[in-house]
Amino acid sequence: MNKEYKANSSAEQDETGDIDVPTHMAGSGALDRLVDTARDYARAAASDNTLKAYAKDWAHFARWCRMKGAEPLPASPEMIGLYLADLASGSGSSPALSVSTIDRRLSGLVWNYAQRGFTLDRKNRHIATVLAGIKRRHARPPVQKEAILAEDIVAMIATLPYDLRGLRDRAILLLGYAGGLRRSEIVSLDIHKDDTPDSGGWIDILDDGVLLTLNAKTGWREVEIGRGSSEQTCPVHALTRWLHFAKIDFGPVFVRSSRDGKRAIEARLSDKHVARLIKQTVLDAGIRSDLPEKDRLALFSGHSLRAGLASSADVDERYVQKHLGHASAEMTRRYQRRRDRFRVNLTKAAGL
Repeated sequence: MNKEYKANSSAEQDETGDIDVPTHMAGSGALDRLVDTARDYARAAASDNTLKAYAKDWAHFARWCRMKGAEPLPASPEMIGLYLADLASGSGSSPALSVSTIDRRLSGLVWNYAQRGFTLDRKNRHIATVLAGIKRRHARPPVQKEAILAEDIVAMIATLPYDLRGLRDRAILLLGYAGGLRRSEIVSLDIHKDDTPDSGGWIDILDDGVLLTLNAKTGWREVEIGRGSSEQTCPVHALTRWLHFAKIDFGPVFVRSSRDGKRAIEARLSDKHVARLIKQTVLDAGIRSDLPEKDRLALFSGHSLRAGLASSADVDERYVQKHLGHASAEMTRRYQRRRDRFRVNLTKAAGL
């Protein structure tokens, strides 16, 4: 085992454990105090969900290496190529993984090696050629979640009670739909800027609607959500009612409730609640009742809210693109399940 491996083998520790005071400056009290701060910033470079996924990726790869009698460190492009091939073909009781999952696993390994002081080049021929072959043989069009349309949302919120929990869940669905928000963006909102350390943004309730300032996947952006045509379907009205009856004026916008659903608890709601809420209200509202329950549950997720807004909003595409925070119109079109694909007919425009 080489010295470099010994120095880094302990890096199966904390992902950011390699951040420390330089050895030639050890004993500097001022720098010692900055170590924890630097580690906090390093952890903030990716979301909690991403860090958890990367940790699982590394654990799986390290276990695979041990089973093959190999070491995960230092980085070996040849071993990574064999690992990807095994994931694609499946072995024993482990099923073959999809191309998108394999690609994400590779991203997780690149990140993990970087945290341990190694460089893993995705373009290395041992990796790139195997991955290209996997994509050529196994790639399939992406499976898209079903869009939740306006009539679906109305039916879904109608299934909710009018206790405190029902008011909260109604606000979540309407705000998430009208804002085209990711489920993580919904639950990360605070009342004010800098209310909590884990805030992902804040709200400003105005006369004409609510302005969300989000620290989103692609950076900071503002989302304007106007008032609805009726109080029953207005996301701003639903939000203000929830905040009023829950007596929330500081901290997270969406928090947990007591078991009886009558009292708000300070703890921030998990984004998993949004996914469960969508699936349950889809079932209760009878949406896609032509399918078995298992298939209906698989069709809908948090992204169904974003796809629903993109598919239902009858406005210029550029406004939808800005609202969803997409960098390109092509990405926005992927979310538009219901649109006129032949509005621009280049065949006729070319004179045919």
